[in-house]
Amino acid sequence: MVSLGRSKNMSPFTAALNSRLLPRERQKRGKLKKQGSSMMRRLTAQMEEVTSEQERRKEEQRQLKDKLKAIEAKCDQLRKETAIVIQQSASTQIWLALMFEILRARENRDFTKAAQLAQPLRELIMKQKA
Repeated sequence: MVSLGRSKNMSPFTAALNSRLLPRERQKRGKLKKQGSSMMRRLTAQMEEVTSEQERRKEEQRQLKDKLKAIEAKCDQLRKETAIVIQQSASTQIWLALMFEILRARENRDFTKAAQLAQPLRELIMKQKA
C-alpha cells in the first residue's frame, strides 16, 4: 500500500489533502499551523495570567471584607462607649444642677428645700456607684 506522505497521527483526510497540495501550498499550510500553535500558546499564557489576576483580586476582596468587618466592630464599640460617656455626662449635669440648687437653698437659709434636693442627689450617687 502506498503511504501518500502520511505520518502516524495524521488523519486520512489531511493526508489526502496534503498529497494534492503543491509544495508552496504545503509550506503555507505548515506556517499557518505553526502560527496557530504559537497563538494558542499565547492565548493559554494570557488565560493563565487572567486566572491568577482573578485569584489575586478575590484574595484582596476577602482581605478588604475582613478589614471592613473589623472597622464595623470598632465602630460599634465606639458607639457603645459614646453612649456611656453621654450617660455619664448627663448624670454629671444633673449632679451639678442638684449641688448648685442645694447651695442656693442653703444660702437662702431654706434648709427644708436643701434636704429635699439632697435625697435625689444621694440616689444619683448610689446609682453611679452600683
